[in-house]
Amino acid sequence: MRELVILSGKGGTGKTSLTAAFASLAQNNVICDADVDAADLHLLAQPEVKTTTDFMGGGIAEIVTDSCIECGTCREVCRFDAIDESFTVNPISCEGCGVCVDMCPEGAIDFPPQKCGEWFISDSRFGPMVHARLGIAEENSGKLVSLIRKEARELAEQKGHDLLITDGPPGIGCPVIASISGATALVIVVEPTVSGIHDMLRVAELAKHFQIPGMVLVNKFDLNQELTASIEQEAAKLNMKVLGRVPFDTIFVKSMVKGVNIFEYEEDSPTLQAVRGIWEKIVNAPVLNNMGVVDLKATIQ
Repeated sequence: MRELVILSGKGGTGKTSLTAAFASLAQNNVICDADVDAADLHLLAQPEVKTTTDFMGGGIAEIVTDSCIECGTCREVCRFDAIDESFTVNPISCEGCGVCVDMCPEGAIDFPPQKCGEWFISDSRFGPMVHARLGIAEENSGKLVSLIRKEARELAEQKGHDLLITDGPPGIGCPVIASISGATALVIVVEPTVSGIHDMLRVAELAKHFQIPGMVLVNKFDLNQELTASIEQEAAKLNMKVLGRVPFDTIFVKSMVKGVNIFEYEEDSPTLQAVRGIWEKIVNAPVLNNMGVVDLKATIQ
């Protein structure tokens, strides 16, 4: 089982569109949308949901009035002022830290887990798909990412697929860490901007920390070819393979409006040729890291 995770240092770089394009070129694969805070791969994959499962996350305090002696300890230790004078918990203010539960001398506070979202196993045009939807303003997105990656791997093993293509979340926070741990390789999508270089370096440092080989793809390269060259130079310094350049093209927006990927939207163009060539490089290039050489060719074709 090999897992290719597509990442970016920020949102809006074209990561999901490229993930859908790669998934349409791959064979014997499972796709996973690990960007659970703002999932949108389903807009292009148009999955047919087969199973839906509730995601239970952190708890919210509930005071058991029959056991409560109103000693006030819970109100003293709560730093979010979530418990009022009548010893009623405000579920909006409660951050689910559980301090009141631990400190209550009477054990009069329950801490039941809450439904924070849902995760799905679906069929799509690009193969089986595992994805999720986190509730509005809910937490534990890192836990949900870990869960759906685990389910995606198990699904791939059950169906005999040898490649997992994961659309990761942007940034370098907890959800990103949860999406890359144990991955085979990363593709970092970068835009040619000053902040794009900064974001790429942050993701590269994260990949280095977890000893996961990374590759760089420059999207919309023709917006600033000088910065594109700088990105490629920085990638070379980090011993990360530069997969290639994708031009700015409205086909990405037009295909998303139609709910298809770029290869389904039109038959051929310089942009399609560039993306296809990048996929071939992923297929054929051994990825170097401190652990040795990982050959993706046999697993991605």
